[in-house]
Amino acid sequence: MEVRSCKLEGTFIICLQIESFMKKLLFTMFFAAFGIVAFSQTKAAQTVKFSTPTVQCDMCKNNIETYLKRVDGVLSVNVNVRRKETTVKYLTDRTNEEALKTAITNVGYDANELKANPESYKALPLCCKKPEDGGGMKH
Repeated sequence: MEVRSCKLEGTFIICLQIESFMKKLLFTMFFAAFGIVAFSQTKAAQTVKFSTPTVQCDMCKNNIETYLKRVDGVLSVNVNVRRKETTVKYLTDRTNEEALKTAITNVGYDANELKANPESYKALPLCCKKPEDGGGMKH
């Protein structure tokens, strides 16, 4: 770093000339601060599996996945029709398991111990209803 003095109206002012060292220092400080901010904004994500025993077909899968993807904090949703399971990855500071279960029941499907919302269930297409209600996939 080069230091020189300049005379301005009888007052000496020390002028610092920023060289490569100062540029590197500023660059390093900027990225260190950026890294701290980025790290502090990382939210805790959690993955949970729900039993969704009333899922019957790909339309059920689409209904649940589409609805849950709109829930604030949900990162991903996957409904496995064959296993009758729904896997949800979500941010813990925006939603929780109970809210997600309730969301599934609001679409018209059972989630773990919670039963489907009766009005939502009634609005489902026949293929998405339980076999005892005349629904399910016909083979």
